[in-house]
Amino acid sequence: MHARWKMIYLARRNPALRPEQFAQAWREHSALGAGCSNVRDKVLSVMQCARVLGGASLPGSSTDYDGVNLLHIRDRGVADDLWADPQTQAIMRPDEARVFSTYVRSFTLVCEESLLRDLPRGNCVVVAFLRRGCHAGDAQWEAGRDGAAALVGAGRCVWNRVDAEPPPGYRYDAIAEWWYESADAARLALAAGGLAQQLPDALAQAIDPKASVFMFTQVTHHRP
Repeated sequence: MHARWKMIYLARRNPALRPEQFAQAWREHSALGAGCSNVRDKVLSVMQCARVLGGASLPGSSTDYDGVNLLHIRDRGVADDLWADPQTQAIMRPDEARVFSTYVRSFTLVCEESLLRDLPRGNCVVVAFLRRGCHAGDAQWEAGRDGAAALVGAGRCVWNRVDAEPPPGYRYDAIAEWWYESADAARLALAAGGLAQQLPDALAQAIDPKASVFMFTQVTHHRP
């Protein structure tokens, strides 16, 4: 089986944008990428997931960030050469400052994907940027990964192992995705006690919860 590689970023919006303006500005930025032949060749799919703004918050989820992008890429090499691509430099990078708090490279992680439960994606995804606990040995960390699919109510479940050295301020070891049909479905499953109380025991015991970030998001744009 061929490895499946992703670039995942945890974004803050340009503070000149209101939270409710961010998703549209982000879609416009993605449209620039769709118009770049080099980017289309290297990036197989885009899934923009903006922080849920309407309705009740999900206890334990972060409001310090505005969105998560899940990019499937052609191969591992793309994660290195995309930043030097002439079209990226000429078209995408100048627009990044309009949409985000800094350049995308500064908050992007390179990951190898493992599918823990193969079900269709819903419209809502809880994304966890996980720091491995300093006490967790390899066996405990692997048990945490294997137990991640037990999060209550989740459908599709994905584990993304961080492969390359993360950028400063984004020192995470893995990124988990838990997919739900809707934000309301996620609230119903997880609201009691909050995310920290609902994490599967094996995972909760393997991570540093204070250094991990949990995002409650919904899909606001994808391609294809």
